[in-house]
Amino acid sequence: MTRTALTTDDLTAGAPVHVPAASGEWWRDAVIYQVYPRSFADGDGDGIGDLPGVTAKLDHLAQLGVDAVWLSPFYRSPQKDAGYDVADYRDIDPLFGTLADFDEMLAGAHERGLKIIVDLVPNHSSDQHVWFQEALAAARGSAARDRYLFRDGRGPAGDEPPNNWQSIFGGPAWTRLAPRHDDGPAGPQWYLHLFDSSQPDLNWENPEVHAEFEDVLRFWLDKGVDGFRVDVAHGMVKAAGLPDWDGHVAMVEGTVEEAPSDPGAPEDGSTGAGNRGPMFDQEGVHEIYRSWHRVLEENPGERCLVAEAWVEPLSRLARYVRPDEMHQAFNFSFLTAPWDAAQLRTVVDVSLNTMDAVGAPTTWVLSNHDVVRHASRFGLAEIGGKQLNGIAATDPQPDAELGLRRARAATLLMLGLPGSAYMYQGEELGLPDHTALPAEVRQDPSFFRTDGAEPGRDGCRVPLPWVGGAPGNGFGPSDKTWLPQPGVYADLAADRQYGVAGSTYEMYRTALELRRAEKIGTAGLAWVDALAGSPDVVAFHVAGVVVLSNLGATPVVLPAETDVLLASGDLVDGAVPADTTVWLRA
Repeated sequence: MTRTALTTDDLTAGAPVHVPAASGEWWRDAVIYQVYPRSFADGDGDGIGDLPGVTAKLDHLAQLGVDAVWLSPFYRSPQKDAGYDVADYRDIDPLFGTLADFDEMLAGAHERGLKIIVDLVPNHSSDQHVWFQEALAAARGSAARDRYLFRDGRGPAGDEPPNNWQSIFGGPAWTRLAPRHDDGPAGPQWYLHLFDSSQPDLNWENPEVHAEFEDVLRFWLDKGVDGFRVDVAHGMVKAAGLPDWDGHVAMVEGTVEEAPSDPGAPEDGSTGAGNRGPMFDQEGVHEIYRSWHRVLEENPGERCLVAEAWVEPLSRLARYVRPDEMHQAFNFSFLTAPWDAAQLRTVVDVSLNTMDAVGAPTTWVLSNHDVVRHASRFGLAEIGGKQLNGIAATDPQPDAELGLRRARAATLLMLGLPGSAYMYQGEELGLPDHTALPAEVRQDPSFFRTDGAEPGRDGCRVPLPWVGGAPGNGFGPSDKTWLPQPGVYADLAADRQYGVAGSTYEMYRTALELRRAEKIGTAGLAWVDALAGSPDVVAFHVAGVVVLSNLGATPVVLPAETDVLLASGDLVDGAVPADTTVWLRA
């Protein structure tokens, strides 16, 4: 077999491409673990995860070595969109527990040195929110309706939507109210919902909306939370007049059919994750985040704002993390990058340079609750487009062995990068998506609004396995799980991996331990010049460590005097095989 042999000189660092900021706020280099509460751990046996379940598993997170926990929504909600349809922003849904349960979980996390970030959903509320119920009862032009985006319809009888916008979950973005006696000649009004019809968009031109969310921030800050992840952070503000737009946006890949007036192809190696159009990335969102930044500064300690903004190119994303706005923004260009050395180098290079220009840390993420887990994604013959949104049983299936091997390699590459890293619950176990969920158990509204054309996100949201072979694989005290687990979850359960050399869990734990000890998150970065043009290898220096990922088929032979600190897979006769990452000292 042909092999590429490296010498010590080949691993020499080039000029620095990233110099870390002098400030040392915790979120600049934190590894943050996403907990999706309904699927993390069930404390009461009803088959749905809850806050007591989170509290019971805090030791798992502390021993893993993460710095903070981001909790997906747990607010009072009818659960039409798994809690992203909020009916009360200041209360816990009984499904997940009580405010007292939250306080206990928060205290337990802080006792273990874990920060807590909570989700905030400001683009829309639930249709069960008291404000929307008031709007339904109120008349056209009322103050209650002005909190949302109500409009008269087009056409002689007002029976056509106010514009041609489409919902991200499929179908029209407008729903018309039921007729009533005081409608007048224009007939019933329509309301805007960029997501499900049960999620009406709020009107951020209304000062009352601004004041309400600043008060919500203060409520949770007073409880002691350490930050907020802001859902659809590039939304909220819409272009004046709500003009027609012929483009289309989707859950993950963003704009899939550009309007003629849209910008050209991104210049920075980005991969199509950017949502454009008159409903996204409007200038007015930045003033909202400046005001929220001031609210956080009123509180003692270091509190952070994290943007979920599907915005490209990265130069547009960087505007969200200017010094007086948010503190972090998810790097979806990295998440959606294919398993390709040249494209990964480009995304890393541009991400670091672009965020450095505004003094913000770069974030790295491979999986979350909205995309196919990377252990499955990297096992597909083609990565991107529809495959990011979910895999159905009738779709081409991932190669599980290839997917896990590449996922482990991608993880060590990610955790070797300076900045902040995000992990999605269960990825430390190497969990794949459930790619064979039957239609009758699916719950994602995107599945129903597209008549099954979009498989939806249920496959990445399956309850976690804690005890292999136990009822529900130890998800809770009963055998119930709100979504069925695939058979492979028993072998991947946490208890099957604790203390097992070479397990995915132990690889993650060791990587996080080394990352902290070597201060990788706050270090500079320099590419290995000799490999900078390689079509198959990504290699860089960080904090005295060389991170080398072999994405090609040809093994890479390391110098004899190399000290390997950690590898995502077994080396073969001193060589790094395909789809493997090593951390080493040369």
